[in-house]
Amino acid sequence: MTSLQPNNVDNIDLHGRLHEYQVIGRHLPTETNPEPSLYRMRIFAPNEVVAKSRYWYFMRGLKKVKKATGEIVSINEIHEKNPLKVKNFGVWLRYDSRSGTHNMYKEYREMSRTDAIESLYQDMAARHRARFRSIHILRVVELEKGDDIRRPYIKQLVSKNLKFPLPHRIPKQSTRKVFSATRPSTFA
Repeated sequence: MTSLQPNNVDNIDLHGRLHEYQVIGRHLPTETNPEPSLYRMRIFAPNEVVAKSRYWYFMRGLKKVKKATGEIVSINEIHEKNPLKVKNFGVWLRYDSRSGTHNMYKEYREMSRTDAIESLYQDMAARHRARFRSIHILRVVELEKGDDIRRPYIKQLVSKNLKFPLPHRIPKQSTRKVFSATRPSTFA
């Protein structure tokens, strides 16, 4: 029996987890250049295969090195140092729209860098109809100081006296009755 296996395009786990990879590669050694320079990139991808592919995509454009004339020295996954702490992230990106190429800066409040990038891809798909392939992440920075935060929708969450009131609560009564002579008061 044959198993129902989706094709390679659908097999990419984008709605699951993105991972952050550090990929180090170089041009193959030649007689003229026996020790070529190493180039390191931090790439967000669903798996190692996609991370390597994105690495060669960027290397072709930046350093004129393609997969046939280069080699990957190492690839390893970068894990979050404090995965249980909420952090603010600033993301610089470039994306291709229907009308041209645009630079953009966005801020996200998430638990890890990969969660922030997943939010970025969802946000760009919703607001700008940008696909995964058309978004190039230039830089991701954790914003540690409140003064570094630019966007008001993130700035409102780091104020000192932040409260989330629950204005429409129905108080629980000690003796629960099915019928009551008065309506419950939900404003206090």
